[in-house]
Amino acid sequence: MSSPFLPVIPPRLDLGMVAIAAGVHPDLVRRFYELGLVPARADGSGRLWFAPDAPEQVRRVVRLHADLSLNYAAIALVVDLLGRIDVLEGRRSVIRSGKETPPWR
Repeated sequence: MSSPFLPVIPPRLDLGMVAIAAGVHPDLVRRFYELGLVPARADGSGRLWFAPDAPEQVRRVVRLHADLSLNYAAIALVVDLLGRIDVLEGRRSVIRSGKETPPWR
């Protein structure tokens, strides 16, 4: 019998949960955190807590490193630029919908 409840994504994931979801070793996730590639917060005991989208971020870093042979400094730049593109595309869609006027008008 199936449960009537929808699966719930926890508001935060620990290091092990991120590693399992991303399919990598926890040491690699920790290394990405230390390099600033995947953000996390440490609690009072030093345990790292990640956002629910962290496994996706880890997989993106792994893909960029493996497929494009980018070093981790270049990956940080690419990830930052991709984030900026997402923001700009979101603003463009809002402007196109007519809910906001462009700043140049």
